Amino acid sequence: MPDPVLDDISHRRYNPLRDSWILVSPHRNNRPWQGQEEAATETTLPAYDPSCYLCPGNERAAGDVNPHYKDTFVFVNDYSAVKETQADYTSRDQDGSLSTRFLRAESVTGKCYVVTFAPSHNRTLADLAPSEIIPIINTWTDLYTAHLSPSSPLAKPAPSTTSPPSSHTTTPTQPKAQYRYMQIFENKGAAMGCSNPPPHGPIWTTTSLPEEPSLELEQFKIYHREQGGCHMLADYAALESDVQERVVCQNPSFIAVCPWWATWPFETLLIPRQHLRALTDFSSVQKSHFAGILSDVTKRYDNLFETQFPYSMGIHQAPLKGEEVEIEC
Repeated sequence: MPDPVLDDISHRRYNPLRDSWILVSPHRNNRPWQGQEEAATETTLPAYDPSCYLCPGNERAAGDVNPHYKDTFVFVNDYSAVKETQADYTSRDQDGSLSTRFLRAESVTGKCYVVTFAPSHNRTLADLAPSEIIPIINTWTDLYTAHLSPSSPLAKPAPSTTSPPSSHTTTPTQPKAQYRYMQIFENKGAAMGCSNPPPHGPIWTTTSLPEEPSLELEQFKIYHREQGGCHMLADYAALESDVQERVVCQNPSFIAVCPWWATWPFETLLIPRQHLRALTDFSSVQKSHFAGILSDVTKRYDNLFETQFPYSMGIHQAPLKGEEVEIEC
């Protein structure tokens, strides 16, 4: 249990996921506020918008026409952040010059998808029932499985999930390279840079590891080695479950907390109670519990702020390709 004195003194908190420290100043909550305040807002959108690029049956900006999907729909992003095919590039060999010392770059290739969560233009994750979120989780799992390296320990036990017959999940084409990582995420709301209102989320597969998962992976390996094979997030979930000070909500498989090292106001960390390497490890019960806690957390955000609350959400899991210790830790 942290010492109560920390509630009133400036201090640093350690983030074991990044091996970094964050400054915390709890006493500043007492300062007067005359800054901007936002009133509660109600977002009114139609269930279907004929001008929307993501609604069922509509033509997208690049000219393709969406099917009349009933739950999830997946397509290759028309404006992908990374390209599958492009010129290769690496910085010049280090020759001691300031230019080669500071102005470094390397090419990154990959493939980007878009997953629409539901056919309704005006429903977000917070508006979907857990049973309607399960097809989204199945779609995420199918795409992850399709891009796994054949040599990954996750490839053997990874069954393909079958979405309901009414879904229009595009079968991924064979990638042109074995990608290193798949980042599944959602930017909700215009304030977070979301370009279209309907509920959807991008998936980026890349030949390199993104910075946050890369830092976390290194810390997981160190913890796993130094703590006798224990898993960091499973141990942290057990701690927060026992302390019950920062728990937002929980169920038998998952716990959502405001982490001890939170950087952002109202930041949450959703973690499984037992060690799960990736979506492919989820049982049907765990998928149901994952859908339930996603629904719970997003509803709480909307209810707290009395609006469709904007956020950025990402799923961090084992790399698509890597050494066994990287997959298992």
